[in-house]
Order: sequence, then C-alpha cells, then structure tokens
Amino acid sequence: MRPQIVLFGDSITEQSLRSGGWGSSLANTYSRKADVLVRGYGGYNTRWALFLLTHIFPLDSTKPPAATTIFFGANDAALLGRNSERQHVPVEEYKENLKKMVLHLKECSPAMLVVLITPPPVDEEGRKDYAKSLYGEKAMQFPERTNEMAGVYARQCVELAKDLGIRSIDLWSKMQGTDGWQKKFLSDGLHLTSEGNAVVHEEVVRVFSEAWLSAADMPYDFPHHSEIDGKNPEKAFLQKCL
Repeated sequence: MRPQIVLFGDSITEQSLRSGGWGSSLANTYSRKADVLVRGYGGYNTRWALFLLTHIFPLDSTKPPAATTIFFGANDAALLGRNSERQHVPVEEYKENLKKMVLHLKECSPAMLVVLITPPPVDEEGRKDYAKSLYGEKAMQFPERTNEMAGVYARQCVELAKDLGIRSIDLWSKMQGTDGWQKKFLSDGLHLTSEGNAVVHEEVVRVFSEAWLSAADMPYDFPHHSEIDGKNPEKAFLQKCL
C-alpha cells in the first residue's frame, strides 16, 4: 500500500487541489509513490480545527499518514474590531493549538513526519481592493488583516517547531524575499496565485526530501511498464509485489 501524505489546513490548503495548486502539484510529484490527501477547511482557525483532529487522525488508525503538513494562521491572525474578527485567535492560543495538533499526530504515529507551515504574508492594499470588489463603498476602510500581525503568528509557528524538534516552512519570510511578492504570489492579498502555489510546493518538496520522504528515492507501487516482459508479464509482478 502506498504511504499517505495529509495536507491539513484552511482555505489555502483547500484550494491547493485547483489547477496549478500546490496540493495537485504535490500529488503529481508523488504519483504512484504516495497518496496525497487534502483536508483543507476554508475560513477555519486553529481553535475550530482542533475539533477535527480525532475525525481526520483517529488514534486507533492502523495506517496513519507517513507525513502531515499543518498550515494554519491566516485566519487566526484576523484583527479584532475588523470584518473577520470572528476568526481571530490570540497568538498564545494559536501556538498552543498548533502544539496540541502536533502532539496528537505524534501520538497517532511517533514516526510521522510533521511539518508546520506559517501563514503567508499579507498584501494589505490587495485585501482592501478585494473587499471593495465585493462590497463597494460598504467595504471597511482598513484591512481585516495586516502583514505585521501575520508575521507575529509566523514567528510563533517557527519557534514552536524548533521547540518540538520538528520541521517548519517560514512562508511569511520566504515570499517576502522576492521583489513584487504582493501581486506575484497573492491573488487577493492573502490567497495564492499559481506562482505562490509553486513556492509552497517547492518548499514542501524540499523539506520532505531533507527528511526521509524524497519522491526520487521512493519506489513505484507496482512495476514500471518498462520492466514488464510482454511475453512473460507475470515475472515483473512476482518480483515487485512479493
């Protein structure tokens, strides 16, 4: 049976199966080697995501995932007093919620590769423009998220990974290392363009490969067609499957 890779997160994970999305690209990278399962929930913060843990990752599973990415924070970092304050989670609670997720996954399988991904940066002007496109003059004057606050949550995510001895991807910092990141990587000031998705895919593949889950080093689940003798096909399946 192929190992499973679970992508657990909010809308940025939910949308990753779209054309050009980082989830679909990851599934292509691990084609015939691992099954990529997307468990993304638009609008969710870490507080709400905790209710999903035992359903998605049951402790009595006989086949837990080989690897899981945890990609939350964009909604937790929504500001109080703005349109999306219902999603706000204080940064201390955000960090503790992430810790609970990691510990639960490690209880499912101590060998599981768990990778924390920080929220991406926020293009505040892009968020305001997006709100105006939806609500016109009724849109709030100030964005419901700021890049500064997203950075606060990102730093806590990276710090937690170090504390727990697991791997992380600092997407907030990575994306801002490119000139024009605001429009190059973000479609509405928060969600990802195809180029933004490519960055996430590249980083996840890099971290997986640096661990022990390199697609290049993994075998196909069944024989490659070039290994099958047209006159004696069963030989390849006996060797590969047994």
